[in-house]
This record gives sequence, C-alpha cells and structure tokens, in this order.
Amino acid sequence: MIGRWLRHSSERRKSVLIWTVGLMTLGIGLSISSFSPTTILDRLTVLVFDGYQRVLPRQESGAPVVVVDIDEASIAQLGQWPWPRTVLARMVDRLGELGAANIAFDMVFPEPDRTSLKQVVEELRRSGTEIEVPEAATRIDNDQVLAEAFSRNSVTAGIAISNETSGTLGPPKAGFSFAGADPKSFLPTYRGGVTNLAPLSEAATGIGFFSFPPGRDGIVRAIPIISSAQGNLYPSLAAEALRVAQAAGSYIVKSTGSNGEIDSGEPAMTALKDGALEIPTGPDGSVWIYYSGMPDLRVISATALFDPQQHDDLAQAIDGHIVLVGTSAVGLRDLVATPIAASMPGVKVHAEIIDQIIGQSFLSRPDWAKGAETLAALVLGLLLIVTVRGTGALISSAVTILLVLAAVAISWIAFDQAHLLIDPILPAVTVATVFAVTMPLLLLITNREKTFVRNAFKRYLSPTLVERLAEDPGALELGGETRELTVLFSDIRGFTAMSEQLSPHELTTLLNAFLTPMTDILLQSEAMIDKYMGDAIMAFWNAPLPIEDHRRKACLAALRMVAKLDDLNRERGEPLRIGIGLNAGPCCVGNLGSRQRFSYSAIGDSVNVASRIEGLTKHYGLSILVSDAVREGASDLAFLAVERVQVVGRAEPLQVFALLGDAEMAARPDFRALADAHRRMIAAYRRADTATLGSALGEAAGFDVPELRRLYATYRMRCEELRSKPVPADWDGVVMALEK
Repeated sequence: MIGRWLRHSSERRKSVLIWTVGLMTLGIGLSISSFSPTTILDRLTVLVFDGYQRVLPRQESGAPVVVVDIDEASIAQLGQWPWPRTVLARMVDRLGELGAANIAFDMVFPEPDRTSLKQVVEELRRSGTEIEVPEAATRIDNDQVLAEAFSRNSVTAGIAISNETSGTLGPPKAGFSFAGADPKSFLPTYRGGVTNLAPLSEAATGIGFFSFPPGRDGIVRAIPIISSAQGNLYPSLAAEALRVAQAAGSYIVKSTGSNGEIDSGEPAMTALKDGALEIPTGPDGSVWIYYSGMPDLRVISATALFDPQQHDDLAQAIDGHIVLVGTSAVGLRDLVATPIAASMPGVKVHAEIIDQIIGQSFLSRPDWAKGAETLAALVLGLLLIVTVRGTGALISSAVTILLVLAAVAISWIAFDQAHLLIDPILPAVTVATVFAVTMPLLLLITNREKTFVRNAFKRYLSPTLVERLAEDPGALELGGETRELTVLFSDIRGFTAMSEQLSPHELTTLLNAFLTPMTDILLQSEAMIDKYMGDAIMAFWNAPLPIEDHRRKACLAALRMVAKLDDLNRERGEPLRIGIGLNAGPCCVGNLGSRQRFSYSAIGDSVNVASRIEGLTKHYGLSILVSDAVREGASDLAFLAVERVQVVGRAEPLQVFALLGDAEMAARPDFRALADAHRRMIAAYRRADTATLGSALGEAAGFDVPELRRLYATYRMRCEELRSKPVPADWDGVVMALEK
C-alpha cells in the first residue's frame, strides 16, 4: 500500500543517510590517522602510555648499577665545573680500586683541559708573558693523566650523536655482526656528533652515545639502542657499559628476514644481542624505556669517593657494579623530563635502561599494532553506526561509552599483562567522532519524524496520544495492518431537513458548536478521529496506538456525548438529538489514499457494521446502540438487548443493545428490575409467546424511561401483529433492516 511504501522509503533514506555520513567520517578519520606523519592523536597516545607507566611502573630488577653524582655538594667542595682532568683521573682510579665492573661517563670531553700546566704556560706565553718553568713541567698534560687512568680501568667513554652538527666521530670500540640487510641501510642516520679527545677515546675500553632524542613535547620515552652515523654503528652508553662489563667482544643485530626472524617485506631491526642479554627493539632500533623510578638505586656523591672513612661502604656498593658518572646539578643542565617525573637527571635514565635490560622487562610497540588499532577503530565505528541506525539516542550514547571503555580496557590489559603498547586513542576517538557526527543527524531525522507525526495526528488524536506516537513512531504502521478496533459513528437526527431552514452562516455555527465539544470528548477518551462527514463523525479506538480497554472507553465516550448534547440543547434551545452506533472487530487501518493525498483511516466489515448500527438508532428512537462484541468488553455498564437484526449487506443477524448508562446506573435496583422485565419481554418475543410478551412489556414500560418509549411502542405493535396473524413456521424473532 501507499503508506507502507512511504514508510519503507523513509526508512531507506534514513538508513542510507546515516550510513553514508558515518562511513565518510570513518574514512576521513582513518585516512588522516594513517597517512599523516604526526597528528594530535599521536600526542594523546603517548600521554596515555605515560599514564600507564605512572599507574603501573616497572618493578626495579636490582641490577648491579650505581650512580656517581657530580651534585651541588661536590661542586661546592671541589670547585666549579669543569673540574681538572686530574681530579676526574683520581675518581676513575678510585672507582677502579673499589672494584667497579665498568665506569661509564654520561658526559663528553671534546676539548683540552685548560687547567693543565702545559695549557697554562702556552696561554701565558701567547699573551706575551715571560715565564720560566722546568722543561719537565711543561709536559704535564691533565688530559693525558685522565687517558692513563682510562687505560688502567674499564671505562666507557660517552659521546653525543646528533643531526645538529657534522663533527667527526672516531671509530667505535665494538664490532657488529648481522644476518640479512646491513643495519646501516635501514637505521636512522645521524650527520655527526661530539666525541672525546683522541687520547681519551683510544684509552677507553668502550664508547657509547649518551644523547637520546626527546619527544616532540620534550619527554624522553625511548632511546635508540644503536645508531648509524658517518658510516659506522654506535651503541648507546647503557648497551656499551653492559657489553664491557660482560667482556663481550661484539654485538649481534637481529632484523627481519634474517634466520629465525619474520620477514615483514621491509628490513627492520628486531633485537640486539649484547653479550648474554637480548634487547628487543623497534624497527628503527629504538627501545621504549619502561621506567621504575629506581627507588633503590644507590647514588653516591662524587665527594664521597675522596673520603677515607667511607671506604668500606663504597667498596660494598661499587664492587662488581657498573658505575655511571653523571650530574644532577641544576646549573649543568643535564635534567630531562620523563613519563614519571617532570625532571630527572639524565644519568638516572641510563641507569633505568641498564636495569630494564638486566631485568628483561620491556615495553613493546609491535609492528602490527598500527594495523590492529586501525581495524579496531573501523570495527567499533561500524558497530556504532549499526547501533545509531537501529536505536535511539540513549542506547547509542550508552554503547558509545561502552565501546570507548572497551578500547581503553583492551589497551590497559595489553599493557598490564604483556607490556604491549596498544593505542586506545584511535579507536576511542573514532567512535566518539562517529557518534558526534551521526547522533545530531539521527536527532534531526527523529525530530522531523516527530514533527510529521504531530502535524499528521494533532487534529485527530489527544495530545497525550500524539506525544506517545511522536516518541515511538515505530508504533505507527503507516502501511496498513489488521487490528481489532472499536468503531463509532454518530449522526444528528433530522439534520438534512434542519439544514434547509438555516442560512450557511447559521449552519456552520451550529455544526461548529456541536462538533467541537463532541471532538473534545472523543479525544479525551483516546479516540482517533477518522473523519467528519457533514454532521456525522467517524472515530475509532486502539489505533494507531494500542488502547487498553478500548471497548469500554468507547461506550463511556458515547454516554458523555449524549449528556453533552443535553447540556448544549439547554444552553442553545436547539432540539438536537443524535444517534451513535458502536461496533468492535478486526479492521484494516493505516494510511489510505493516493501518492498525492492520503490519510490515516480504517476500513472493513466491522466499520460497515458500526455504520449500520448507527442507522438503526433512528428506527428505535435510541441514542446509543452497540453490537454484542462491544457489550462483552463493557459488561458492567447499563445495557438492554434490543433485538436481532438482519442488516443490509450481512447474512448473519446482528444482536444489538441499547446503552443507557454507566456502571453506577447498572447497579441500581430499579434498573435491575427494569432489566429483568426487559429480558423476559425479549425472550417471549423470540418464542412468539404473546401472553408473556404482553405482561413483561407492560411491566417494563411501567418504569417510564423516556429513552425506551419508542422501543416499547414498537414492541406493542409487534405483539399485536403476532396476536392477529398466524406465527410463521420459521419464526426466529429476527428483524430485517430495509435501510442502511
């Protein structure tokens, strides 16, 4: 039908619109995320990972590492930095005596020591000063003193690698072996850096870079474990200190495509073998630093090394340990921001890396993570589109929250259980964006549907029912459905003759004065006004929304209409009477009409019967007649059987009843007595028992109910006819109605 076609067409347009907008949002968002090198989502992602580390920091492994700190107290006692290299040489020798496994410097010595006697004499002579010193004294070189200390002990010299300088770097101390592609072909390459004086580099056991590139926000989250610069591979300071401490000769670089490693198509690093330790890496050779805070890390002030009274304590703390020499002094500016601290000495970050490697506790950002996150965002986004399309705003909002929480929960579980860094931001933001785009669209469409329903039914339904329909348009079957209805027809008696005596203005005034209060009563009783036909009204109950106890509500509405007409007659002096017919049964109800014009209406045999019943009220002089189906749904009201009638268009006779009043009237003793006499009268008539019919009729008529006078007059005539003529053999008491 037209209504069903319209509804399905509207649903299709709604579905297509939401799917189109939702998929466009998904496509644009995922494209930006996939092809943009850096987005705000990336910044949010690392902040989430930072939060994970603060909530669940790594358990310190207790690695044999200590820090010698050139702190404020050391500078106050030993003098301003830089100290003479002879002081540093004494420190190195002292640490060697205390049993240090390796001494790693988180600093670089690129220039000669200006406090060397050799340097001082040369500077004075260049300035024109004549000075005589023993020849042997002019050969005293502090840098050489430190180099000799390096050579006597296990020392890892620090260097800085950077793209900000093209300074020449010396050769590394360690060798690198690899299978597959040369790491220099796929690792990030640096232009140069800052290295130590040649004697120091030559004397050192190992060389490692201490520089680590901070994130865009200045936070140190990862460090390359090896880097490529000027055609060489260089290890980090932490990796080199571990290699030297283990007396390992070289590193083994593992990459994709090599033996035992998955080939991802493009060469990428997977791990670094450092002596007996294996360090998993990202494709670019970097390692995410999993911070613990190192609460048990032993930090020794540099001044303590020269205190004889602390010898035993220092020996116990340093013997067999890797010693990192760095500074926490604010003025020396070796403080960095980390996920767990706004300010941390750089040397402590290297201690974190060593502790992490020895404890074999790593964070991993697997190469499949990006694809999995994109797939999760796509799946969750599609799921939300389906939800938005099929549900309302409240459920969609709840599902959105659940999907976001699910993304975060999966990410957290991956971090907690497997130390995997899985981004919850992309799926969560994708879901939130799809919701933010599709939900206003859904609300707009829903609001348009509600507006359509309100405009379509506001003149035919009560405001309460209109709002119920507006809130649940799905309850409205516009395409036509079969539903049990209670149908009402009402008509003004003698209106045609009356209208011939009135002017058009008077006629319009009369109709408006009659139809307005009748309509109010019907709407208040939850009826659907189908149509006005001049002075006639057609209404029904139980559509478009289900109405509980609809047959009883229809009966009470009819009684109120009759009572209201009496009030109008008294007010206006107009001798108007109406007839109301009620029937209940299955009807086809929905939007009926053409594509150009249609309306919500009901059709079917039950509707026709209601119209026929209304026509019978003229014959019996009754205000309200109802079918047996209606009476059964309101049996507590005051009904009296009228007779069985063969209406036009139906083969089966129809039992009709007069509705005289409400349940209170039905319970009154006088009505019960009337009903008893009336019942005996009807039974006698059907048996053609004229004697009983006459006595029961006289008894019932004796109650002198004005509404029943014409009915009883009709039965008197029937009684006389039965007495005066022979009763037909096929007598059944059924009356044939000759008019509609």
